[in-house]
Amino acid sequence: MQTAWYDAPSHTAGAALAATVTAAADVDIRATGVRVRAEDLTAVSAAARKLGLTEGSTRTLTVLIEAANPPAIQAFWDVMLGASIFPVRRLDEPRPLRNRIHVDVVRPYDEVLRARGDREPSGPFGVMLADDEGNEVDLVPGDPLPRTTDWYALFSAMVHYPKAPAGFVTTVAELADAAGVPLQLDVRTEGVTIASRKDAWADGTGAADPAFVALARQTEGAAKDLGLRADPAPLRFVQFGIDALDVQAVRAFWTELLGYERDSRPDVTDIYDPRDLNPVLFFQQLREPRPQRNRIRFELAGRNPYLVADPEGNEVLAGT
Repeated sequence: MQTAWYDAPSHTAGAALAATVTAAADVDIRATGVRVRAEDLTAVSAAARKLGLTEGSTRTLTVLIEAANPPAIQAFWDVMLGASIFPVRRLDEPRPLRNRIHVDVVRPYDEVLRARGDREPSGPFGVMLADDEGNEVDLVPGDPLPRTTDWYALFSAMVHYPKAPAGFVTTVAELADAAGVPLQLDVRTEGVTIASRKDAWADGTGAADPAFVALARQTEGAAKDLGLRADPAPLRFVQFGIDALDVQAVRAFWTELLGYERDSRPDVTDIYDPRDLNPVLFFQQLREPRPQRNRIRFELAGRNPYLVADPEGNEVLAGT
């Protein structure tokens, strides 16, 4: 699968490129550009040039889990996430489990209940589940976004419309540009998911921001005009926490390595991808050292991969 990023001045410009792409491609439209993943990008690159869009560099951050029994662990995480996102690889050596990297998954309440099945959550917040080898996930139920009918607040505000036509994507892009509100439009064969950046739907008090709600309601109206019905089942927000003794040093390492930016809110340790393509990372204070190597680690796609570790030993397979 080939991946390319094209700089674009608006959601609408990105949607124009998306309209030229075959159904087999994955397209992620952002306020500053569009990422396309397909088996062959020759035609996409030609269309981008005709639209005056320039190709930029892109890297994809993924997570993998190492396990003694990969099939069982893969099945657990596929259920928790509602899709096969994390690759699970066989451990190449015995390794005691003591991760410093952990996973948060936020989904609509009904989807959380279905994913839990008969598993009893535990942990300090009553939402933690573990696979058969002890790797943990906080599976958190989100809420409907106030004053909307289709949207959910899952840290990010999100909605999914199955089988949405290209014209709907263009309409949403135009609405977002007119409102001056950045959105994430992920266009797939099965439908389109529209989302905000983490917490960007809320005002300074944590309540739903009227400007964002107004845009969300406009997208609902456009969907209803086309007879589209929202499906919450595919919705999920995934973020990764890194425990650290020296939060500032570890945070600085990952910010620099990934080209991320720091969340400006006080008392928030999040860093985020300025293109809104890769997942949010946040950092939590560790009370005592954990010298064991993680079973959960990151990979940063690129050429000439090499293994590097942050100041406290959390590993990432990075490429130039």
